[in-house]
Amino acid sequence: MAKTKASTVFFCSSCGYESSKWMGQCPGCKEWNTFVEGTSLSARSSHGGGFSASADRLRRAVPTVLSEVRVREEDRMVTGIGELDRVLGGGIVQGSLTLVGGDPGIGKSTLLLQVCRNLSRQGRSVLYISGEESLAQIKMRADRIGDFSDKMLLLCETNLEEIAEIIRSSRPEAVIIDSIQTMYNENVSSAPGSVSQVRESTSVLLQLAKGLGVSVLIVGHVTKEGTVAGPRVLEHMVDAVLYFEGDGHASYRILRGVKNRFGSTNEIGVFEMRREGLAEVANASEYMLNGRPENASGSVVVATCEGTRPLLIEIQALVCHSNFGIPRRQTTGTDFNRVNLLMAVLEKRSGIQLASCDAYVNITGGLKVLEPAVDLGIVIAILSSFQNRALNPKLMAFGEIGLSGEVRGVSMAKQRVAEAEKLGFEVCFLPAVCVEECGRTAGMKIIGVKTVQDVIDRLF
Repeated sequence: MAKTKASTVFFCSSCGYESSKWMGQCPGCKEWNTFVEGTSLSARSSHGGGFSASADRLRRAVPTVLSEVRVREEDRMVTGIGELDRVLGGGIVQGSLTLVGGDPGIGKSTLLLQVCRNLSRQGRSVLYISGEESLAQIKMRADRIGDFSDKMLLLCETNLEEIAEIIRSSRPEAVIIDSIQTMYNENVSSAPGSVSQVRESTSVLLQLAKGLGVSVLIVGHVTKEGTVAGPRVLEHMVDAVLYFEGDGHASYRILRGVKNRFGSTNEIGVFEMRREGLAEVANASEYMLNGRPENASGSVVVATCEGTRPLLIEIQALVCHSNFGIPRRQTTGTDFNRVNLLMAVLEKRSGIQLASCDAYVNITGGLKVLEPAVDLGIVIAILSSFQNRALNPKLMAFGEIGLSGEVRGVSMAKQRVAEAEKLGFEVCFLPAVCVEECGRTAGMKIIGVKTVQDVIDRLF
């Protein structure tokens, strides 16, 4: 084995920028005090992965004409979990490297163990490598999930060189690494979980995935801000980044694709946490609207879109006069500055005096929605709470609001209306420019509005 030399360098923990000396501000991302000390390998061992920079390999490399490349359907492995396959773009691509992040206890290991069960039942060899749990602990969770075939292999190891040798010898079709922060490379002197170790470990796994055609899924810890711990370069190295979201006190989970080289990044998957594991939620809109209050002011249903899927959610607002000189504004699940902007539009364009009122806006269920199409729903909820008048429980709205008070069109209007009609809604407020696209429906009264004042006149 070739020896390697390690030299001390400094890495930016935000973007992965490398420097030979410490700097207060990163030249790459302009963040302050993000440099941490690490080691850089000046020479790499040739056995670390599937690539080699030798002269013989360079001579063998021949360009391929794009039109001659053939893609087969079997290059994707269907996991048997429809929501996960939707987010991945149809399944796990052969030779891909996928990163799964999320808060502790959100269900990352449970989901990947269910993937291993389904793949092993299909006759595919799967290797589950854990650096955090023992074999007995994994077995206890596996018994709760279901039966596994003999194609499922377990390994408790954190030494990446030994893991690489086992992968080369056993040649599994899929490998699960739980988690990347526990893996260490002997050629790097820093502790496991450091910037250097995460970079080098991911690099070795990337070489194994591309060189051997093995699909690798790695679990990543997250920081307080909700991003994957370690350098941001980790997200650039992998082929797909999936985030598990959801309130720890709620039973549902949302799997969101942040990056995907083989599919759309706008898709989401909805799961429900049960005793036997994560179960798919077929009708997410109906599930999200369970428990809606009756005859309560400040509550309205809005149609938002996550990728190609329309989703109905409930927006609640509470507006009351402030007892202090400075009114308080608070939002949960949506942009705080956006709500302040919409309240300013209401006050300027419609004469609604909200400057002396406290305002609280909440998107129920712990969802985070930043789509501008929910603007109309936020405005209607604020107006309903301000006037203390309950709305029709069968009313739904969507539309973007501009600074002039106009209601602007949004995409996929027809799909949003169809989703609401399927769940029994009878009235829909939407931008006037989208009325023609939606057409006439048998069980839905469509009301097109051009301005915020039109909304006030028709509602109250």
